[in-house]
Amino acid sequence: MEDVTTPEPLTLYTADGVRIDAGHLGGDGDVCFVLAHGFTCSWRQPALRRIAGALGAHGGVIGLDFRGHGRSGGHSTVGDREVLDLDAAVAAARRRGYRRVVVTGFSMGGAVVVRHAALHGGVDAVVSVSAPARWYYRETVPMRRAHWAVERRLGRVAVRLARGTRIAPKGWDPVPEAPHEVVGRITPVPLLIVHGDADAFFPLEHAHQLYEAASDPRELWIEPAFGHAEVAATPELIGRIAKWATGAVSR
Repeated sequence: MEDVTTPEPLTLYTADGVRIDAGHLGGDGDVCFVLAHGFTCSWRQPALRRIAGALGAHGGVIGLDFRGHGRSGGHSTVGDREVLDLDAAVAAARRRGYRRVVVTGFSMGGAVVVRHAALHGGVDAVVSVSAPARWYYRETVPMRRAHWAVERRLGRVAVRLARGTRIAPKGWDPVPEAPHEVVGRITPVPLLIVHGDADAFFPLEHAHQLYEAASDPRELWIEPAFGHAEVAATPELIGRIAKWATGAVSR
């Protein structure tokens, strides 16, 4: 994932039969970070590679492309069945002998790691960065654009051509549980919620809603001048997240 390191290529299969493209960076120790990207992103993109490199100083890393993204098969369900993609990556980490798995997600991936830990379990710590607490939020310009891309045929075509992301055309039926509705089930697994006060997609109310609905052990970091998700994440912030996670799983 770092330019100086060639990741081990992984092909994973989900419980519902979707092929998932992933990569593994081996690390010292028994901790593995499973890296979950945001909507229209990919673990192969430079921002995710930088994050993987920073996390790799603290353990192994498995990055994956969610369904409908990058080289993975299937179609994106924008946070619903992506929990199965994450579950396949967690299982891959366990097969490689890691005893402690930290799921670390950004934006849509932040919602997925919360829902996965609550609904599937099997992880040792959860880090959710820049995540929505609830669905159908349209109060910012970027989120109105995102809804147009997901809900309109022309929008789905545009995203496929511009970003290579294939979105399921039928939408949700039924509507999946929102992150704030299930986050309380994560306990006793440690949870870290990170959000920037300069996030143009989701204001701080989302972070507070998630935190208030969660149970201990939990922490909330409000980061000054931090924007949204992977692109805004600095090496310093990722380093602090990694240190929190390794400390949390060792307790």
